[in-house]
Amino acid sequence: MSTLKKVLETKKEGLLNIYCTAGYPQLNDLPTIVNALHDAGVDMVEIGIPYSDPIADGETIQQSNAVALKNGITIDLIFEQLKQCNKNIPKIVMTYFNPVFKYGLEHFCEQCQKVGVDGIIIPDLPLELYQSSYEKMFQKYGLSPIFLITPQTSRERLKFIDELSSTFIYAVSSSSTTGKSTGINEGSTYLSGLKNLGLQHPVLVGFNISTSEDLALVNEHAQGGIIGSAFIKHLRENTSPQEACHTFVKKITSC
Repeated sequence: MSTLKKVLETKKEGLLNIYCTAGYPQLNDLPTIVNALHDAGVDMVEIGIPYSDPIADGETIQQSNAVALKNGITIDLIFEQLKQCNKNIPKIVMTYFNPVFKYGLEHFCEQCQKVGVDGIIIPDLPLELYQSSYEKMFQKYGLSPIFLITPQTSRERLKFIDELSSTFIYAVSSSSTTGKSTGINEGSTYLSGLKNLGLQHPVLVGFNISTSEDLALVNEHAQGGIIGSAFIKHLRENTSPQEACHTFVKKITSC
């Protein structure tokens, strides 16, 4: 059983997933950040593989991608750095289809398995293409696909996503890119209805969680929250990535 599945089975609510961009702020910071987040009590980490056209991401993560690429980050280097990360924290990679396809999808999946990556998020990979061409490959290497749902996702598609999933479902808090809004909409019927969807897999909410109040609200309606842009900003404002991880987690979980 993967580390991610173990965490999801043992902790049913209040899950915290923190996103970081590999190669940011400095080229070799990834192991330091992942290990510090583990020490700070984060349940899982989402590692962004920098790409020149990150269509699902807002300005903050776009800028971190640009810095990381300028620093010289590569997929091979990311895999090398992941070998230095604590094996006890579940790791999810977030990327786009183009760089993975160019790298070689099966080789990518094989490398993920070797370095202990449990799950993968590819927002621009169509569900039907995944099911017809890549599902068996992901299963071969023990890699769980994590799919996104939005306020506009139909019941039929929700059921399809639930059937294809093996760990958790990523609920986008609103129809926007990451870091776009000023917070979570308390009156959202979409958010309040997440636990009543009858899904087999837990739901974690991401996009635009920037305060402890946002995270507390998300935890009322889902099994946990995913935070990216707010953490990237915090890293940018602090000189010590290790210290930034601890202060951010303490701040975001203060409610």
